[in-house]
Amino acid sequence: MEEILENPLEDVMGETFLGLGLGHMDDFYSLLIRLAVNFVMVGIIARFFYYPKSKRRDYLFIFIIMAMSIFLLVSLMEGSKMKTGAALGLFAIFGIIRYRTEAIPIREMTYLFMLVSISVVNAMVVKMHWENILSLTLANLFFIFLAWLFESSKIINDSCSKYIKYDNVNLVAPEKRAELIADLEKRTGLKILSIEVGTIDFLKDSVLIRIFYDEKMDKGSSMMNLTRLPRAK
Repeated sequence: MEEILENPLEDVMGETFLGLGLGHMDDFYSLLIRLAVNFVMVGIIARFFYYPKSKRRDYLFIFIIMAMSIFLLVSLMEGSKMKTGAALGLFAIFGIIRYRTEAIPIREMTYLFMLVSISVVNAMVVKMHWENILSLTLANLFFIFLAWLFESSKIINDSCSKYIKYDNVNLVAPEKRAELIADLEKRTGLKILSIEVGTIDFLKDSVLIRIFYDEKMDKGSSMMNLTRLPRAK
């Protein structure tokens, strides 16, 4: 009886709530630290790597909310005790995501997968031992390094491209390629790097052409490769 009176809340505080040990403040502090780290990492990648090129505030909001939701979901399902199959199942869910009005552009989908991956990695580390802290730090820095590397144009050519329905098939011939490019530059006002000629319709005197050019304002735009107007909401 005396033992019970000395620690009246021991049994209550020793229980768990949504996988979080209430009797161990270390678990609570670990959750807060990982929550803050995940928010900072997701915010850096979404705001400073994705947003400058796309200028899409709607996707910026979605990325941050989605990533933090996944982090809390995995963390409160007991983090590292959560089966790997369940964690990978989250990717399967997002792999079939499509909005009713339009499909998610490939660049936005890639960033979504990256941010979900970061959130899962941060959520799976529960015990903040120095080995886990080192692994968590290296993993987050690696994600930031990848985003910087491929957005900095050091590895891949980040020229813009768009499809144009052109109305003069007479200039499609290979020997008139320079004249074709000159006419496209005059009409679009763009400095064209190269072109690709697609389907030719002699009945309508039109041809589908894909142009490649360098324009900072168009980089990251989800409208560049649309060939028809999106369906109205």
